[in-house]
Amino acid sequence: MADTLNPVQLRAYFALMESVSLLQYAVRQQLLDDGGLSYVQFEILAKLSDNDRPLTMTDLADGVVYSRSGLTHQAGLLEKQGLISRAASSEDQRATVVEITERGRDRLAAVLPGHIDVVQELLFDALSARDVRALADMMSAARDHMRARPPRSAAPRRHRAD
Repeated sequence: MADTLNPVQLRAYFALMESVSLLQYAVRQQLLDDGGLSYVQFEILAKLSDNDRPLTMTDLADGVVYSRSGLTHQAGLLEKQGLISRAASSEDQRATVVEITERGRDRLAAVLPGHIDVVQELLFDALSARDVRALADMMSAARDHMRARPPRSAAPRRHRAD
């Protein structure tokens, strides 16, 4: 393992982190303004909408890279609004399955155009088609490398000392 990052690595790292922060801020504001959603709530709805079957809470937690307790809280908020439903799995009584409702699909449809506009304007308008392909390839490789580790749901739960 290296003791330091070289200047190009440092520049890439800080540019990535700053870009992500700026994009996340704008996206979060748009989602809140257009649909009263947090980013993780949007991500939950989008992942559920993109699946042809309900997902377990564990699958959702791994997919959205969010803590189990945080996801449970966010799912509870979405359920109270009627945007998702949760139920015990018919295959594994220990598992909870989550499904998007029609109301959830409607909310997602309401925020999606503004979301696309923000991402297009802030991220993709500054890049050529070639740059976008290169960025997609680079970030996919980095993500796949990070995802090669065991999912967070496989990690043992930490118990608090009383």
